[in-house]
Amino acid sequence: MTSVLDLAPVVPVVVIGDSSDAVPLARALVAGGLPAIEVTLRTPGALDAIRAIAGEVPDAVVGAGTVITPELVAKAVDAGARFLVSPGWTDVLLEAMRGSGVPFLPGVSTTSEVVALLERGVREMKFFPAQAAGGTAYLKSLSGPLPQARFCPTGGIGADSAAEYLALPNVGCVGGSWMLPADAVAARDWARIEALARAAAGLSAGGTCR
Repeated sequence: MTSVLDLAPVVPVVVIGDSSDAVPLARALVAGGLPAIEVTLRTPGALDAIRAIAGEVPDAVVGAGTVITPELVAKAVDAGARFLVSPGWTDVLLEAMRGSGVPFLPGVSTTSEVVALLERGVREMKFFPAQAAGGTAYLKSLSGPLPQARFCPTGGIGADSAAEYLALPNVGCVGGSWMLPADAVAARDWARIEALARAAAGLSAGGTCR
């Protein structure tokens, strides 16, 4: 599979309360040009949602987020997750993700964590929580001494700040949920979500299509 960082400029971070919404929501995101979809394992129906998207939306590349234990690694892959994302990492979790057979983005928020992952042969990471951990200034400062590390920053990023992150040489994509406003999801306004996804898919440095 193409690197998760190169599928689209934005990876929607999805919290699904009702698993019956999973398929139409994923179809709206894919139609808008965002095929990589991170379904967070924060709700009881998350694994069912991943399973439904994997089975019914062939153009989606569905992944699991908030993967924090080896057990969740196994359950996510069994449900059909094609990539894994964690908010942080330990050696035990990293070993499980590495053995899963699918791409993964372990979470980092400090320079030492980045160096530790590079030592272990991991070069693609999630930077989380992006805004709280230093934002674009922090990532820019990492690009000099650690140019081999590439990131998907997530956490506090919106339509107004995504392009600034995407302008950085060590950022492949950003994660966010601004294209999934709660009122649109509650109303099942898939057309609105598709339109917001299309706008996000057109983002790049400076806010222009790339």
